[in-house]
Amino acid sequence: MGMTMTQKILAAHAGLEYVKAGELIEANLDLVLGNDVTAPVAIKEMDKLDKREVFDRDKIALVPDHFTPNKDIKSAENCRCMREFAMDNDITNYFEIGEMGIEHALLPEKGLVVAGDVVIGADSHTCTYGALGAFSTGVGSTDMAAGMVTGKAWFRVPSALRFILKGKPSKWVSGKDIILHIIGMIGVDGARYQSMEFIGDGVANLTMDDRFTIANMAIEAGAKNGIFPVDELAIKYIKEHSTKPYTIYEADNDAEYEKTYEIDLSSIKPTVAFPHLPENTHTIDQIGDIDIDQVVIGSCTNGRLDDLRIAAKVLEGRKVAKGMRLIVFPATQKIYLQAMEEGLLATFIKAGAVVSTPTCGPCLGGHMGVLAAGEKAVSTTNRNFVGRMGHVDSEIYLASPAVAAASAVTGKISGPASLGL
Repeated sequence: MGMTMTQKILAAHAGLEYVKAGELIEANLDLVLGNDVTAPVAIKEMDKLDKREVFDRDKIALVPDHFTPNKDIKSAENCRCMREFAMDNDITNYFEIGEMGIEHALLPEKGLVVAGDVVIGADSHTCTYGALGAFSTGVGSTDMAAGMVTGKAWFRVPSALRFILKGKPSKWVSGKDIILHIIGMIGVDGARYQSMEFIGDGVANLTMDDRFTIANMAIEAGAKNGIFPVDELAIKYIKEHSTKPYTIYEADNDAEYEKTYEIDLSSIKPTVAFPHLPENTHTIDQIGDIDIDQVVIGSCTNGRLDDLRIAAKVLEGRKVAKGMRLIVFPATQKIYLQAMEEGLLATFIKAGAVVSTPTCGPCLGGHMGVLAAGEKAVSTTNRNFVGRMGHVDSEIYLASPAVAAASAVTGKISGPASLGL
């Protein structure tokens, strides 16, 4: 029996010719990631072990992004903990205010992840890097600590689901709509501890930003990771951003999959996930009048340049509804600068939005857009759990940047078609 793409990567990093689903292995790591919420916990675990040295200062990435710029004393202390640890260990990839960004957009942009890598991060959306053909997955802070010390991690080799993507998405349909459609189809535990492997001729019709979004939300289906084939577009991205050597792995023809799904991309409509789970999906034509109070465009899921361009296209020459709060978060400083140079930020501001420095901020109800009781928000983030963005009596509707922007203009959940687009 052959191996899947994920299994081949894990076998290579474990020094094995073959691995199978369910097998426990120890694999070498190419990168260990932590942020201002999880890294301080890992650092304290290292202190308990009396281990303050990392296995490789070039293979650790520390990014304060959740509560930065520091929103209070506790977040300032957490960032100081990271900063001092990074300085003590001469960590190469420590990115703070001025050069930082939301970690899962920043690391690919900095060229720190390439095809064939094994990456762990103490953040569940570390699975984002599967868009580049890497095996990347979220772990707990204790595993992060062990990874920083040893450069290794234990894994149970995941079985896999195969998603054959066909055709081309319609206008205004993006990676966010595709992954919400899939999660709505299989459920939030439909891929539990499995690899979601995306193949098919439809992949060529997805931008890299689409792929990052889809891989990012694999965890919302319970997956261990999501992964895409390394095609010409992925190789182009890697070469533009990184000088690291990369390795392309392809699934064997006789690889075993638990299930295979065929997805016709042309049939997918703009999709919205209603409270309080990402699987509670409705297409835009199934939604009645739902008034909203706030729109958030950004995050590690949808704060990339393509996302901002799409939102600006919808908002060009328009104003947000009276009383509406529209908050835009470019995912990195580089994206922020390019959006400014292209005039996208001017479009947002003229429409009545506020534009924030890169931060996770409102996604986890941290700051810069926390919801009050009874408020409803359309958000391009990845989770709409109870209380995720603020009060437990608030509601979150997950959507694409196009739907989010249109909703900000109408004051209710709407697609671009409602604006004649």
